[in-house]
Amino acid sequence: MSTPNPSEPFQDFITRFETRLRGLFSTSYTEKTALTPGMPPGFIEAVLDTRPLSVFIPSSFGGRSQTEEKDQKVSETLAMLETASYHSLPLSLTLGINGALFLQPLSRYGDPEVQKSVFSRFMTEPVLGGLMITEPLFGSEALQMQTRFSRGEGGFRIQGTKHWGGLTGQADFWLLTARGETPRGDLERSISFFVWERSFGGITVEERYNNLGLSMIPYGRNLIDTVIPEPNRLHSPGSGLVMLLDLLHRSRLQFPGMALGFLRRLLDEAIEHTRNRHVGGRSLLQYDQVQERLAKLQAFHTTASALCLYSSEVASVSRDCSADGIAANAVKTVVTDMMHQGAQSLLQLFGATGYRRDHIAGQALVDSRPFQIFEGSNDILYHQITDAVLKSAAKSGEHQLGSFLKTFPLTAAAAPIVGQALNFTPSPGMDQRKRVALGRALGRIVCLNQVLLLGDRGYRPDLIDNAGVILKEEIMTLLAVYAGKTRTTVVEEYHQGSNWLDYL
Repeated sequence: MSTPNPSEPFQDFITRFETRLRGLFSTSYTEKTALTPGMPPGFIEAVLDTRPLSVFIPSSFGGRSQTEEKDQKVSETLAMLETASYHSLPLSLTLGINGALFLQPLSRYGDPEVQKSVFSRFMTEPVLGGLMITEPLFGSEALQMQTRFSRGEGGFRIQGTKHWGGLTGQADFWLLTARGETPRGDLERSISFFVWERSFGGITVEERYNNLGLSMIPYGRNLIDTVIPEPNRLHSPGSGLVMLLDLLHRSRLQFPGMALGFLRRLLDEAIEHTRNRHVGGRSLLQYDQVQERLAKLQAFHTTASALCLYSSEVASVSRDCSADGIAANAVKTVVTDMMHQGAQSLLQLFGATGYRRDHIAGQALVDSRPFQIFEGSNDILYHQITDAVLKSAAKSGEHQLGSFLKTFPLTAAAAPIVGQALNFTPSPGMDQRKRVALGRALGRIVCLNQVLLLGDRGYRPDLIDNAGVILKEEIMTLLAVYAGKTRTTVVEEYHQGSNWLDYL
């Protein structure tokens, strides 16, 4: 690998990275080769040779990242992810997994000697790291994980099964999660984190999944029976749950970096295609319905830009993000909904031409969809947003939603824009579907707030206005869904009396 230069100006660093990606994606990794699972020989080594992961490594270990919050180096991680996702969403996710789910937690909670050893290898070798939380029977219910550890000779013995760990079989390092085994043989409630490296052995890939999208990234089921030295356990001033929330919230806050480059690529592809494609004697760009799709896609791009600015100022490794649930969940859910909705629009604009896995539109559709699922299903996170906002409102003594949101820092600028539609008091006993619908609206109010603040800093007014209109339309629609009285339920035994042929 090339010699690292942490003092290299960031613009030079990102230009060099962009140049390497442009060359790789025009030769060794095209839309057609992307259909083959995994990466071509030498591909990831060529990417890592430009040191993109140095933005996640503290400067004291040769990287670009500073631990002092005032340096706001999170902006560099987001810009790197944006550059990668313009060319490839799976590559950006690969780099994001390494950074947000392995290197940053190690930087915040790791033993200094372990940090030195691991960071040195990332700066000098083409190695990868990931995180294993999910288990076959415990996905969203992570606190019930059954992977266990016990203290013994040589360190901690960890036993269990993990799946859907991105980079299965490929990562050289894993951050493993497990619960301690008590003398009675049951498991502690708290979760612990351990740094595993390939030389330890004890992780066997039992099955490799044939994933629907993100073909570059291997996923599978892993059997774990390994011993990890004592210094490789992460340590936090708080509980393991606090560490988990800090890790997940910081990671969710960095989703806009991956989203922004992806949405910019969709927007560029859409504008170029609709300019050049003629139907009925005029370009698609001149049709009103096409303009609506393009305007929404552009609004998504502006919103992701605003969220990048926000995250660059709050997601520092030096800051505890464990209490940032509302912001982190709103950022992750809304921007991933926008990614998939944008991909749907691009496919619609390309029509049948785009309905292929080896076309940017078809590939974008299947690659963006899992972002609404992993690191917290969006339905669950929207539910949590509602619960957290109502809890904050109750604590403040203001139960009327509009009045509370006008004083809440994450929504104070946006609430007046939404106006009287927020003038109601949510019922604490509302159905779950109501909580999800309200959470979807609240998430977009949080994002509208950041768009308005981006405008205050001088961002293009026409783009801010466009994004504001689109977000307000979505918010009003979702509030109408929330206010609706209809409540349908499934008819489980529906077969009898439901064959249409009987009614000819």
